Amino acid sequence: MDIIEFLQLSAGQWFSQRTIHNLVSGELQAGKSEVNVEILEKTNPTVIRLCEQHQTDPSVAQLVGLQINWNGTINREQVKDIGATMLIVIPNSDDPHQGRLLQDKGDGKSTNISGRYIMGSDDVLTFITESEDLYAEERFWYLMPNLRLRTSVVKRPLGFTLASFCSEIRRVKN
Repeated sequence: MDIIEFLQLSAGQWFSQRTIHNLVSGELQAGKSEVNVEILEKTNPTVIRLCEQHQTDPSVAQLVGLQINWNGTINREQVKDIGATMLIVIPNSDDPHQGRLLQDKGDGKSTNISGRYIMGSDDVLTFITESEDLYAEERFWYLMPNLRLRTSVVKRPLGFTLASFCSEIRRVKN
């Protein structure tokens, strides 16, 4: 599977259950969310704006934009977890199994993040984001077309580290 096929398979509505473990404090959290993933056209104004902010030509042949929205809760206290992010994946011209990752967190703070992706020969997609105060690695794979698994590790300076596991089931319309 290549990156384009993987991302196209991701489009749709998903039910996600996750467990988050703070590796420093030992605290565990559980959550669930409704997640919507939409493929965006290169001509989408938001895709164009994010590309321009990263000095990237939005007409790149294999560029793929994704809009991801979620609405969920964390822990028994039912703390709301609502958000959105936009991702742009740009395959390397010499090796489409690797490439750049642009992200707009959609939080109104102009938090634009860049990173990279690796599409493994085992059909596991890895997103890696690094900055001075963050290292995040997120891995996605499918057990079946409507069952996706995801793990992540987030590290920050001063020893803060989170690990999470998600199982995501596609909502199939009758």
